[in-house]
Amino acid sequence: MLLYEQMLSALPIGGVNFALQNSNPSGKVIVLLLLLGSIMAWSLMIAKIRELIEAKRASERFRMAYRKASSPVSLYLKKEQQPACPLLEVYQAVCEELNILIEARGANPDDLFHSREGTSTLTLNSSQVAAVRNAAERTVADQMMLFENNMGFLATATTTAPFLGLLGTVWGVMESFAGMAAKGTAMLSAVAPGISGALLTTVVGLLVALPSSVGYNMLSDWIRKLSVRTDNFAQEVVADIERYYALQE
Repeated sequence: MLLYEQMLSALPIGGVNFALQNSNPSGKVIVLLLLLGSIMAWSLMIAKIRELIEAKRASERFRMAYRKASSPVSLYLKKEQQPACPLLEVYQAVCEELNILIEARGANPDDLFHSREGTSTLTLNSSQVAAVRNAAERTVADQMMLFENNMGFLATATTTAPFLGLLGTVWGVMESFAGMAAKGTAMLSAVAPGISGALLTTVVGLLVALPSSVGYNMLSDWIRKLSVRTDNFAQEVVADIERYYALQE
């Protein structure tokens, strides 16, 4: 308890309270906006971290299930419920595109899906494999756009918060010196409270920008790695389909 009280007393709570009380209305509005932005940024970062962790876990489980399957389309045929993840979306898009291509040829997709290499009379040509690859690439791009959703807000908070805080500081200092000139006094005690309140906006702006910057860089790195894993899986699925069904030029 004593240690907690010492730590609490070491925090500049009194100084912050004094600065807030002496801040002008515009400074208080800016501080309020920055605090609201901080709450939104932290909420977004926590939600995005949970989303990416779950996506990574589900993707690894699906990758293992896919590699244990007897054929590239076995999981699609089983219609088993799989946890939602980028890899699953890519896999379903590939299989659905393959299904459409076979139906367009007037054939039964089941004949191709249930065939074994070297025994099927239905095969894929180079243009059909290219269509399957394009479907996989489009789905990878769509999934990464979903994960990058709201990342722009973090980037905005990182770059805007310090300047918004600086705006409040400059505005507050300007009003303090204007008040000093109106009173006709050059005493530091006359402007110190106003300057203290003005500097509070810069402090709050930095407190918003620093965590947002760290969170943005960390989440961007996670999204980039997830994008690479998803793209690698898409290439793996397309290559397996190309090998599984005899390719004809």
